[in-house]
Amino acid sequence: MTTVAKPAARPACPYFSSGPTAKRPGFSLSQLEDAALGRSHRSKLGKAKLKEAIDLTREALGVPDDYLIGIVPASDTGAVEMALWSMLGERPVDVFAWESFGEDWVKDTLDQLTDVDATAHVVKEYGTLPDFSKARDDADIIFTWNGTTSGTKVPNADWIVKNPERVVFNDATSAAFAQDIDWAKVDVTTFSWQKILGGEAAHGMLVLSPAAVARLERYTPNRPLPKIFRMVKKGKVDLGIFEGATINTPSMLCVEDYIQSLKWALELGGWKALKARSDESLGILEDFVAENDWIDFLCQDPETRSNTGVTLKITDDRFAALSADDQAAFMKKMTGLLEKEGVAFDANGYRAAPPGLRIWCGATVEPSDVKALCPWLTWAFEETINA
Repeated sequence: MTTVAKPAARPACPYFSSGPTAKRPGFSLSQLEDAALGRSHRSKLGKAKLKEAIDLTREALGVPDDYLIGIVPASDTGAVEMALWSMLGERPVDVFAWESFGEDWVKDTLDQLTDVDATAHVVKEYGTLPDFSKARDDADIIFTWNGTTSGTKVPNADWIVKNPERVVFNDATSAAFAQDIDWAKVDVTTFSWQKILGGEAAHGMLVLSPAAVARLERYTPNRPLPKIFRMVKKGKVDLGIFEGATINTPSMLCVEDYIQSLKWALELGGWKALKARSDESLGILEDFVAENDWIDFLCQDPETRSNTGVTLKITDDRFAALSADDQAAFMKKMTGLLEKEGVAFDANGYRAAPPGLRIWCGATVEPSDVKALCPWLTWAFEETINA
């Protein structure tokens, strides 16, 4: 029986949850004292705060000047649903999925939007990607840039043939600010505040290209649209949504936190600097995996391996011999030890993914904390396997 001494050093910040994620380094509630609390979001001050959040988003992400950026309800999910229900149906659509959230968009297009001519390309094995060469040049495309639950990302958008008549929908909730999004190839991009920037939940971001705007203005789907999905008035896109006039009431406290997060990102150097932080944390885990034969990445291809939601699997023969239920119980016990020691919270894999670990390495996580965590993973594994 192998025994491992309990490590001496601990991560300074033990928050490795994949959403909501760790707050940015140096965060303090005192930074939110300038929030427009008690004021209408439609007041001059409220609108100015929302417009500032949109403008800073454009600057920090490098969004093209002719793309629209809006703050919408219901986090990334709301932003995706808003776009799909408002735009799909003009032409066929190819939906690509390789993890649980991508499969939600498959369900939307095949089971809910029954008037849409949809073809699904689904890979059930977590850690792998579907065959993107099956994307038709004249069909709409729906895909997830980074698989939040599988730890697998698209390496680039080279497989997308630009066609101004179609719309490419890109769910980038765990990719925005950490990966190089090819804006020229995507028309609808969505994300939320509680991923890379460590913001608070419930608010979604919707980024539209000129082609997406053109779709909204020329095509009216034959389906009822709830109020929170409506982006068109009298045949034209409601530009107010993309200038701070949100459809429903946002939390001005969360808006202030998002603004401060964006300013932090810009102080570091924008999305490229945030990506470098995530890459550094991923590199630390890659070194750790290379030095330990009991653990490996769920995604085997380094080119498609996520640098944000990093997923790991146990490769020890004793673990492999367990039933699926026992493996899940093992991971619950192992991550419970990490939580009890106060070194890693919420590090268990996603419930629909194979039993394993998911370590968030977004930019708000210090790479030094990832490094400090690594020996604790070995300790917790040995404690659990030898129990």
